[in-house]
Amino acid sequence: MLGIHGLWIFILSGILLNITPGPDTAYIVGRSVQMGWRGGVAGALGISAGCLVHVFAAAVGLSALLAASSYAFTAVKWIGAAYLLYTGFQMLRARPSVATDDLAERAPLSLRQVFWQGVFTNALNPKVALFFLAFLPQFVDVDAPSKALAFIVLGLIFISTGTIWGLGTAIVAAKAASRVRQSSQAMVWINRALGGVFIYLGIRVAMLEAR
Repeated sequence: MLGIHGLWIFILSGILLNITPGPDTAYIVGRSVQMGWRGGVAGALGISAGCLVHVFAAAVGLSALLAASSYAFTAVKWIGAAYLLYTGFQMLRARPSVATDDLAERAPLSLRQVFWQGVFTNALNPKVALFFLAFLPQFVDVDAPSKALAFIVLGLIFISTGTIWGLGTAIVAAKAASRVRQSSQAMVWINRALGGVFIYLGIRVAMLEAR
């Protein structure tokens, strides 16, 4: 169908990649602990939306442009690194808010902000673009009638499994952290840990080299 082969291998590989602990999982868990399951869900959906940008980019050839053009790659790399570093340092400097029973008042960010943070974290990361460009074509025939549509279908499958995992992670983390949210000091350290994740990602993106 659509020139896609090895679909079950692709699905299994995608699930294994999605459940492997990494920065995305750390972000979802951190927001779940801070803001409850709604914060984690917003983060998970944002991350998935950011991946969706790269799937469509790969389908229309923009990811190939990033891989082929050192100027385009460098521009996206530095924009992404700057965003990640700025966000990370903002988290490190954040102060705890006054304790309250209302999670919405206690949350340092709105759910919309958490969602868009997740989007930009992936959408501005050229490493994610190169991942999809390298991963998806392995499961599409060279003579497929519509490679772009095949890329989109595979990308949506990958994102769907990742979203399910992210939502489950958000709910489990939020339930496990109900007591942690009562401690303002613990929230400070969680925010700092998230800030460290963003700074780490920013440094990694800045060190990426076009191939």
